[in-house]
Amino acid sequence: MFKNSLFFLAAAFALLGGSGCSSIMTHTGNHQGYYPGTRAAMDMLRDDETPWNMIPLASIDLPFSAVLDTLLLPYDYYHQDSDATANRDRLLHQETSHYADR
Repeated sequence: MFKNSLFFLAAAFALLGGSGCSSIMTHTGNHQGYYPGTRAAMDMLRDDETPWNMIPLASIDLPFSAVLDTLLLPYDYYHQDSDATANRDRLLHQETSHYADR
């Protein structure tokens, strides 16, 4: 009984740990809009250069990434302007340093 429960628990954690990989990977970088993990998985499926062994993995990951991206919509909405502000500050700094050098 304990072995069956342990096996089931390990299988559940492996499934949950491996699901939504595209969504997790895209959310660790800069803001990429809404549903970035789902778009990344779809891009892999549409790309002719995708290796044959990645297609089943992307197919399995797609629904999990869609669910995770849906759960992360408030986070994406909150961070939608954060990169624009950082880029604006960087450009302003470059312009002021350029004119200061003259």
